[in-house]
Parts: sequence; structure tokens; C-alpha cells
Amino acid sequence: MPTYEYECKSCNHRLEAFQSMTDAPLSRCPQCGRKSLRRLISPGAGIIFKGSGFYVTDYARSSSSRASAKPSESNDSKTKSGDSSE
Repeated sequence: MPTYEYECKSCNHRLEAFQSMTDAPLSRCPQCGRKSLRRLISPGAGIIFKGSGFYVTDYARSSSSRASAKPSESNDSKTKSGDSSE
């Protein structure tokens, strides 16, 4: 469940509410009691990897393996097509 941030238009009180996505937005300010809360748009949290064992190279493809695979594929396709121009 996400945490939403609200601000009161009347008294500028700010609060966070832990709500379900299907819940209706809050409208009444707990500070002044008026129905003037508005939900703020926040940038959200990015993915944070904590601990050891997460490396940039874990899921990266090496360029040398891709480069070596392409010439062999093109050579195989020439011989399979029946091209005997050599």
C-alpha cells in the first residue's frame, strides 16, 4: 500500500497517509478540521539495492560475446543458402 502526502489549503498543515490505492482521498484536515486537504504529487521512491551482491555487471551483456556471435551467424547463413560463389 502506498503512502500519500497531503497538504491543507487553509492552514498549510502537511501529513502522510498510508492508504490503499482504492481508498478515497482524504478531505478533512486533522489540524484545523476544514475540508481543504489536497493530495500532493510526489516523485516517489526509486529502486534501492542494499547489501552486498548487487553489481552493475550482474545482468549486463558483454559486447565481445555479441560481436563474436554475429559473424558466425552470417557465415552459417551464406553456407545454408546454397551460395557457392567462393
